[in-house]
Amino acid sequence: MDHRIAALRVLLVDDEELSRLRLRTLIADCVDPPAQVVGEAATAAAALHWLALHAADVVLLDIRMPGMDGLALAGRLRAMPRPPLVIFVTAHAEHALEAFEVEAVDYLTKPVRRLRLQEALARVVQRRGALAATAPAPLAEPAAAGPVIVVHERGELLRVPLAEALYLKAEQKYVTLRTAHRALLLDESLAELEERLGERFVRIHRNALVAVDAVAALERRRWQGEDGTELEAWAVRIAATDEWLAVSRRQLAAVRELLAAEGL
Repeated sequence: MDHRIAALRVLLVDDEELSRLRLRTLIADCVDPPAQVVGEAATAAAALHWLALHAADVVLLDIRMPGMDGLALAGRLRAMPRPPLVIFVTAHAEHALEAFEVEAVDYLTKPVRRLRLQEALARVVQRRGALAATAPAPLAEPAAAGPVIVVHERGELLRVPLAEALYLKAEQKYVTLRTAHRALLLDESLAELEERLGERFVRIHRNALVAVDAVAALERRRWQGEDGTELEAWAVRIAATDEWLAVSRRQLAAVRELLAAEGL
């Protein structure tokens, strides 16, 4: 009978690529317990998106990162149905108390030594065993229905099917995701979303991405400016909501070409 322990699935979250490289090297040398890096993220928002689509046993998490910091991310993770355990890996020792308030398994300071990392991973195995002994039998999860956009709404993790997204629009500090039935706020920037969403969406303006199959028409429209003057510009009509969104001169040629290819 084979009694080998399955390797821990590790997600690395650190905005410094060299730090992630160092941790990958250390984890590759860990044999007791065995572990493997299954994903990496440079921001908290990217980590949340990754975890909405994949599973990890433990997150090795930096504290000081652009945008949401590691402590805030750890708090978000606790609200997940099956949260990964957290080991903080940071150059700042002064946050240890706060780290354990969010139930971190361990708190490592950089530069991390391999033996110290192995001790932390061994604690993960022990904690997982204790949690498994007391947890109810898990319910079967439905099969994924396609790509999703992860949204955090009032402490709840929502997975909005990408097929339902009509457009994303940057407004002040947030990006609004619009579906046929609701508007939701995202933590990520429009540039990050554009890079990840691919060819299903087209940028029509510096502040807006639109789902190609949500567009019903591209027309020249008259607009009333904030000062009351009448303006004329190109715009696309969103079929599901009957909204018109402005198309900038810079993006017009690309939008027109893409919509023509779609038969519009």
